[in-house]
Amino acid sequence: MKSLFRGAFLRGVSARALSAVLAASLAACTANPQALDRPGDVPQAFTGPINTSAPVWPQAGWWSKFGAAELAPLQETAQKENLDIAQAAARVLQAEASDGIALSALFPTLGASFDASRSGSNTTSFANPSRARNSFSAGLTASYQQGFFGTQYLQLQASREDLRAQRYAAAVTGISISSQVADEYFTILSLRERIAVANANIAAAKRILAITQAKVNSGVASNLDLAQEQAIVAQQESTLPALIQAEKQARYSLAILLGRAPEGYDVKAQNLDGIDAPSLQPGLPSERLLRNPSVAQAEAQLYAAHANVDAARSLYFPSLNLNGNAGYGPASHISSLFGPAAFVWGIGASVLQNIFDGGRIHAQNDQAKAVQQELVANYRKTVFTAFGDVETSLDQVKAFTDQLALIEVQTRASAEAFRISELQYREGTIDIVQLLNNQQSLFSAQQALVQTKLQRLEAHLSLYNALGGGWEQKTDDENYKNKLDRWPL
Repeated sequence: MKSLFRGAFLRGVSARALSAVLAASLAACTANPQALDRPGDVPQAFTGPINTSAPVWPQAGWWSKFGAAELAPLQETAQKENLDIAQAAARVLQAEASDGIALSALFPTLGASFDASRSGSNTTSFANPSRARNSFSAGLTASYQQGFFGTQYLQLQASREDLRAQRYAAAVTGISISSQVADEYFTILSLRERIAVANANIAAAKRILAITQAKVNSGVASNLDLAQEQAIVAQQESTLPALIQAEKQARYSLAILLGRAPEGYDVKAQNLDGIDAPSLQPGLPSERLLRNPSVAQAEAQLYAAHANVDAARSLYFPSLNLNGNAGYGPASHISSLFGPAAFVWGIGASVLQNIFDGGRIHAQNDQAKAVQQELVANYRKTVFTAFGDVETSLDQVKAFTDQLALIEVQTRASAEAFRISELQYREGTIDIVQLLNNQQSLFSAQQALVQTKLQRLEAHLSLYNALGGGWEQKTDDENYKNKLDRWPL
């Protein structure tokens, strides 16, 4: 009965102490800093050119709307196999483990022991005959330590924010990899299309070269005309090696993004025909803050730093130690170890207050506050960068869309001019200089057309990335809610 009473007493003391410490911790906490506290920090609306008839915000799986059949399987593979995503997931697991370590500091520790020994002596006498002796003991020990103003609780709060930051960092990585996969895939197709254009231009140049050679042979054209056309053929052929090498490098990069060796990797599509980015418009800038994992990560890092400031401040105050032990022994026979006569117990409490530490605690406070100041600036910069990325992407989408429309007109006109000038050159009504000019204009326009199509797609990818790639903080937190609520703060 006495042992039951003592156990209940210890549990009651621990429970009351924990409740008191948590209450003191809540009192010691200060409000998280508000980094966006100046007029104009969050604009009322984005000022870039916006298609008001387009859907607001990207959706998860946005790549399925681009009209590229291979892209969706590539994205699925990347989300499963990409090594950057795997590293980010491992860092989340590390943060979860750190959270568990911080959580354990809120609870008492309990230990058990059992000791068995045998001893003897070579010295004999009538009063002390030589013989070996056995000794047995067993017991439990319990201890509990907390700062009066919740140092351990505040450290757990910082650990929770670090965990949030790692989760959001993993989301940043996932969105970035999705954009990179799409970009590399489109780059491969654009380079293949540019190679095809170059080959077609080389064939056209060789056709003109054959006509010029025939004219030289018949005496109606000069060797100068022949040399000029030979230079055009060589110039077009010289563009192929760099394009072929760039296409290989893009394939290698895509393979690595998919978590595989680059050797032997290939995709089927040969050009950008049929691929187009659906239009998109942003919502309000204030909503943008909840759809950007980079902003959410910066916020979590700031809140973790603030919890560390509170934890460092709590070190100025005393800490409470509770300890207790209960056990049996020592006894010479294990059969008598657990008898009532062998039972012993003890409980105790102590308060520790630091008096002098050479300025260590004060320096820790200064360090924590300086880290918080740094992360306030980092958060503000992250938010403004996020707004700037949206504005830049909106401008680029509009600029490359307009440019593409003009280059398409230029390419059609250049193709018609080259067709007509080739016929006239065959008939001898124009000289080769005019033909060469039209030929060069067509070749340049065709290459610029493919490059601009790629740039427009990349501008849309930047916009999708700047708008969060379909990520939403509320959804992310709800998906993780079960783990967050195992020991809610």
